[in-house]
Amino acid sequence: MAFIDGTVVNVALPAIQASFHATVVDVQWVVESYGLFLGALILVGGSLGDLFGRRMIFVAGVLVFAGASAACGFASNIHPLIAARSVQGVGAALMVPGSLAIISTSFDEKSRGQAIGTWSGFTAITTAVGPVLGGWLVEHASWRWAFFINLPIAASVIVISLLQIPESRRLALGRIDWIGALLAILGLGGLVYGLLESADLGWVNRMVLGSLILGFGGLVAFVFVEARVASPMVPLILFRSRTFTGANLLTLLLYAAIGIFFFLFPLNLIQVQGYTPTAAGSAILPLIGLMFVLSRWAGRLVDRYGARGPLIIGPLIAAAGFGLFAVPSIGGSYWKAFFPAILILGSGMTVTVAPLTTVVMNSVKEDRVGAASGINNAVARVAGVLAIAVLGIVMVKAFSFRLDRSLAGLSLSPSILHEVQASEIKLAGLQLPAGLDPAADTAIKKFVSEAFVYGFRIVMSICASLSLASAAVALLMIPHNHDPRA
Repeated sequence: MAFIDGTVVNVALPAIQASFHATVVDVQWVVESYGLFLGALILVGGSLGDLFGRRMIFVAGVLVFAGASAACGFASNIHPLIAARSVQGVGAALMVPGSLAIISTSFDEKSRGQAIGTWSGFTAITTAVGPVLGGWLVEHASWRWAFFINLPIAASVIVISLLQIPESRRLALGRIDWIGALLAILGLGGLVYGLLESADLGWVNRMVLGSLILGFGGLVAFVFVEARVASPMVPLILFRSRTFTGANLLTLLLYAAIGIFFFLFPLNLIQVQGYTPTAAGSAILPLIGLMFVLSRWAGRLVDRYGARGPLIIGPLIAAAGFGLFAVPSIGGSYWKAFFPAILILGSGMTVTVAPLTTVVMNSVKEDRVGAASGINNAVARVAGVLAIAVLGIVMVKAFSFRLDRSLAGLSLSPSILHEVQASEIKLAGLQLPAGLDPAADTAIKKFVSEAFVYGFRIVMSICASLSLASAAVALLMIPHNHDPRA
């Protein structure tokens, strides 16, 4: 459900934006509210599973997630939708780390790589079904059904979990680090709010500055608290492992690139390239198909060759894929413009994901797998949240710069020019003023599409750089053999 939801929502974003006449900041919040609570509380979810039973917390997460999905589907405007997405993030924070922790405690280290590879393959199946099914529902029914599809899946998951999954928990007792969780939400929430709203309110706005200061302060306090509490949400001792630290830094860089890509790519396909939601959802199938077909093979790479090689080669291949996404303009054939880039990016992620996950889980002791899973998942989610916030600003500024420069060549009245520029925060979803003559209307639409592609190219180039940096981290920090477990 978590993987379906991520891809379904991205395909549904243009329809949600059009339905609620939302700005790109509103649309970012639909994604960010989910990622914020998931990233901040996934650590608590892992710890809760370790202490009170991984199956019990997993099932509780499924119930919360399903209820929030129904609330998303019934949302009357953008603000209830954002609130419901936040609750969805809480449910996912209980659900996601439990799945990997259950697998890790059910298999020994020798067979764990293949087990996690199989897990990755099935997540790839759901990730593949999500955008295609979601796109079809958006196109032929409503974007609301992109959330309602979670309900029958949740019912099935609960039945299977209660009948087939054994309960497991950490033997030693501990406490939940609620202070750490609160500081994580405060820190991340402050940063994300300040970064997102700066695109609309400006950097000197009191709310923006106050949120950024509060966010940085919260994260500093979070680290301070985690170093001193008896049962920390993030056991800093785990970072004594060079492998664990390097794997999480690699995750931060690579998943930042992936996060902003999956946010902007559907907007590009639907609003600029003219794809239907179903076609846009189908466009990423080659990437997901590769991960499904080759996931078990990728899981065995660590068992045979160690982690260092795959974790260098995979991000290098992904960087080449991101670089290719910076090439296409408007109106090119999918098979020439996007298919090669998707294939290469998918190959890079296939080589990387299962070995990376295996390295993280194998670098800690068994009674810490819940915390390790939570930390790595949190890093991946936080990377996406921060990338959408930071690189979203880059996208808006690049879009506005290019569009303003293009509009300067048209003879538009000051009122029309101001109305268009005031809507630039909507990116390619902006609505043109009424009463434009046909020539001006056609020209502005062309300029809007060109401005989006201009910004998209810049962001994809940054994504390629992030992937190269993650390969450098693997080269410098992942040893040929695992260091002692933390």
